[in-house]
Amino acid sequence: MMRHGWALRWLAALAVVTIASTVPVAAAEAESGPSAPSSSDRTGEEVRKREYWLDELGIRSAWKQATGKGVKVAVIDTGVDGNHQDLSGNVLDGKDVSGGGSPDGWKSVGAEPEHGTLVASMIAGHGHAGHGGDTQTGGEPGQGLGMIGIAPEANVVPISVWLGTQNPGNVSVEDQIPRAVEEAVDSGAKVVNLSVGSSKTDWPESWDKAFQYAQDRDVVVVASAGNRGSGVTQVGAPSTIPGVVSVGGVDRQGKTSWDSSAQGISLAVAAPSEDLIGALPNNKYGLWSGTSASAPMVSGVLALMRQKYPDESSAQIIRRLIDTAEDRGDKGRDPQYGYGMVDPMAALSRDEDVSGTRKNPLGSVESWAKVHRRADPTDEPSEPPAEEHRAGERIAAVAAPEPAPGNHVNLLLPVGLIAAVAGWMWLLASGTVARLRRVLGSPPHPPMRILAESLGWTRRRTKAERGEKKERRSDFWGPRQ
Repeated sequence: MMRHGWALRWLAALAVVTIASTVPVAAAEAESGPSAPSSSDRTGEEVRKREYWLDELGIRSAWKQATGKGVKVAVIDTGVDGNHQDLSGNVLDGKDVSGGGSPDGWKSVGAEPEHGTLVASMIAGHGHAGHGGDTQTGGEPGQGLGMIGIAPEANVVPISVWLGTQNPGNVSVEDQIPRAVEEAVDSGAKVVNLSVGSSKTDWPESWDKAFQYAQDRDVVVVASAGNRGSGVTQVGAPSTIPGVVSVGGVDRQGKTSWDSSAQGISLAVAAPSEDLIGALPNNKYGLWSGTSASAPMVSGVLALMRQKYPDESSAQIIRRLIDTAEDRGDKGRDPQYGYGMVDPMAALSRDEDVSGTRKNPLGSVESWAKVHRRADPTDEPSEPPAEEHRAGERIAAVAAPEPAPGNHVNLLLPVGLIAAVAGWMWLLASGTVARLRRVLGSPPHPPMRILAESLGWTRRRTKAERGEKKERRSDFWGPRQ
């Protein structure tokens, strides 16, 4: 029952903010800026002009350092169209963990099946040649038309998950995500992109093992922070999981995006999240926005870094990423930009000493769980239930057992000892007084009588009442009347 409840809550949460808004380019022709090509015009001649981040982030300059060649990036999403003209050859066989997709992860599934292809094109799109065989100029990677990604020579491993609607494969979201992460790691990917999120900051305990599995095997996991436009105001899981590179969004002016980026203390870096374009299944293109696009930008930069620094660990790569980010907002890490705006050229060329980094600077799931999972309540019984009696079994009546004798302390003993000692002391004192009276004579005013008379317990007797004679005599106490 507990697992079923988690699955329902996560299905509802992910259905809201998993997918960034997308608009087929045909519907956006009236927007300002470069005209968008019609969805029926699949040449993609205008797509490259809309990729403003190639220059504003310095991606074209970064390609002189690395192109992502030889690096695998797993895309945990709604499947990737590996036959798209801008992705063909860069998409490897992946996995489906939903039970509703194709075994290789290429089939588009879920509420917004185009989303996975958009994400993949942002990471590893390579464009395509036109009728004249157009290629990139200036020795840049890829071809001259269509969508080109941040790491155009990287490989994408699609891991398809079903999100947003009832899964015909009957695999819950709670179970899909950890299985997808483990499959991504086992595929040999060095970077894992999760452009999914939720309105919840916590996550199922079953996810701990999978995300720690990725960290233990030197894999960088990237996740989108979530979108305000979808009603998410704070960063949600999996972006809140320790060790995950959580990515927020900025607008065209480099300011935090109030429509397309949630905020939170777990943010690591920020990247553009508005006025973006990407590839859709069946050789189409679409405009989109949200941190679902910001995350694959950062995943692409990480692919470049993993090619440039093949001997650095995932912890060192993350340290280099956040140390070279351009600080925005409040000095240091803040809830709007994290450590700052991602800076690909600085990450690839700045002299940064990360040799001393041994642990992930963004934390560890294992360390977090030791503190926060210890006292978590559970529905499981603390002890296995007792065996039930079989039907028809006779149970003989047994008398209640007599209480076993114990070592009970007898309180009368110390009381008796005290009384005996007190009595002995009283007798001893009485005898001593009697002896002194016989030897010394009676004192004129016995102390007990004086005390009684002073307290008014009795009146002072006259000599006549005492029957004393008027003769004078003396003893040890002095003259007496």
